[in-house]
Amino acid sequence: MADKKEEKTIKKESSYSAKDIYVLEGLEPVRKRPGMYIGSTGVDGLHHLIWEIVDNSIDEAMAGHAKNITVELLKNGGVSVTDDGRGIPVDIHPKTKKSALETALCTLHAGGKFGGESYKVSGGLHGVGVSVVNALSTNMKAEVNKDGGIYMQEYKRGVPQYNVKKIGKSDYTGTKITFHPDPEIFAKIEFDEKKILDHLRQQAYLTPGVRMEVKDERGDQPFFYGFYFEGGLQSFIHYIIGGAKPLHDHPFVVHREYEGLDVEATFVYVDDIENKELSFANNIYTPDGGMHLTGFRAALTRTMNDFARKEGYIKESDENLTGDDVREGLVAALSVRIREPQFEGQTKARLGNPEARTAVEAVVAEGLKDYLEQYPADARKVAEKNVLAAKARKAAKAAKDTVLRKGALEGLTLPGKLADCSSRKAEESEMFIVEGDSAGGSCKQGRDRRTQAVLPLKGKILNVEKARIDKMLLNKEIRSLVIALGTAISEQFDITKLRYHKIILMTDADVDGAHIRTLLLTLFYRYFPQIIDGGFLYIAQPPLYQIKRGKEIEYAYTEEQRDTFVRAMGAGAGIQRYKGLGEMNPEQLWETTLHPEKRVLKQVMVDDAVAADHMFDVLMGEVVEPRKNFIQAHATAVKNLDI
Repeated sequence: MADKKEEKTIKKESSYSAKDIYVLEGLEPVRKRPGMYIGSTGVDGLHHLIWEIVDNSIDEAMAGHAKNITVELLKNGGVSVTDDGRGIPVDIHPKTKKSALETALCTLHAGGKFGGESYKVSGGLHGVGVSVVNALSTNMKAEVNKDGGIYMQEYKRGVPQYNVKKIGKSDYTGTKITFHPDPEIFAKIEFDEKKILDHLRQQAYLTPGVRMEVKDERGDQPFFYGFYFEGGLQSFIHYIIGGAKPLHDHPFVVHREYEGLDVEATFVYVDDIENKELSFANNIYTPDGGMHLTGFRAALTRTMNDFARKEGYIKESDENLTGDDVREGLVAALSVRIREPQFEGQTKARLGNPEARTAVEAVVAEGLKDYLEQYPADARKVAEKNVLAAKARKAAKAAKDTVLRKGALEGLTLPGKLADCSSRKAEESEMFIVEGDSAGGSCKQGRDRRTQAVLPLKGKILNVEKARIDKMLLNKEIRSLVIALGTAISEQFDITKLRYHKIILMTDADVDGAHIRTLLLTLFYRYFPQIIDGGFLYIAQPPLYQIKRGKEIEYAYTEEQRDTFVRAMGAGAGIQRYKGLGEMNPEQLWETTLHPEKRVLKQVMVDDAVAADHMFDVLMGEVVEPRKNFIQAHATAVKNLDI
């Protein structure tokens, strides 16, 4: 484990003026193809505007020039991002003959990250961030505190409205960018407070000693939340594992510089069969990993194999531990700071620098050897966890192969409980997964038999969160579902053999129904992610209420709709609350939930599955404390509690 005095941060006092702003090309392409620069024009792209501005402020913090960053969600739909860094330069740029502020905000690939010593490392490396936000906003305002003055310039869809002007004096330094996303670009402009809090919390962990704040002024009462951490990645790891107990007493921590590249890594093992690895480059989250994560995994696998053989945990005749073996139960965070990062795409999902792999592999391997020698008791627990994972993997593979071979011998005939559709065209076929025979009966009678299949499941399926694949495949209900899908599973999975292009989860609107839906979401997220990625998984939205007066009948899917219908019908309107799908006759079920032109379906996206998976961990996991905290926090918000 690295001594604290070995830790290094990258900071260099340097100039930051107009000559440090490098101009590469104009701004014209942005509005024509915004997706190329922000990933999409949906929710993620909208929030990416904030991340681009915040990234610039974080660059100032990483360079040692800023300590406070604030994001404000304004009542009028705009966003302000403020930092106390050096302030964007306002002097005249030698090439453009315009203010450096205007050059940076109105020119694509203009920024202080392409040369010179203004930033040794940065996250906003492309230099398109602030200019792209400008181009995709109806209006933007930049306010800079610098050199004893306050300077301002305003823009409309990327076009400056006047030259940079000095509007006052200031004893402070820093930059404030206020922007309003353009409704011509974004179909829906609604910022998610939780998404912003999660992002800033993550950044605060990665930038210890810097305060990150969120102010939301949109509601009746302003909301304020702040983050400040001094523990860096170690604090982040404690947050990630939540209430889970580490298997060893001391977390692995290393923070060293290797040939000019700053590497920080930490991990712990918990009693779980999953793993969580979060990687960052210059404070940018890289969900698809990249060279730095590859180097981390290689160092971990090689070092643990060397240690296990040296200490006799695996014999000379045994095969090596695999990467999956050494990562089972691993919770790790990795951060690199690199001079010229090569991200794949403007959204920076993957790091491509080969030197990042070399540096991380060297630093982690050396640090892990030191750790294993320094903490022999922890080393023993980690090695035993790895070896146990290897044994379980081999046993699970043998059992899985047996189950799959048995299924093949049986011809993988469709389960008898499946009421299949007559069409054999997957693109027009749907399968409704319903709970119980009662709902299954109504659904089978009310469906369109040509295109709609029904698969009733009995009771609650196995919790696959903690179960290996061999145990999962022995479960009758899950096996029926796997066979009905037609794709097989694991290494044999083939998305082209999917028998239905709409798989619809249809559960009751009560506590048990929500539980079964969460179990099914977890199953698909864990073992059929390609079905979610392909857009084939949906959740049915049956009505919650029937409002009836005489022969007039309306169905309400929300409490607000119910109240509207009741007011419209007036006195004498009767309300029926549907708790189960079996309470509807086949005609009602067709009219409200099955009819393609009248029903409401929610397409499951990856974020939905991740959220469900996390919530299942909280509510159904083995650790009591997170569940207790959740119940206490949300008890007063419960509606329609079934007793």
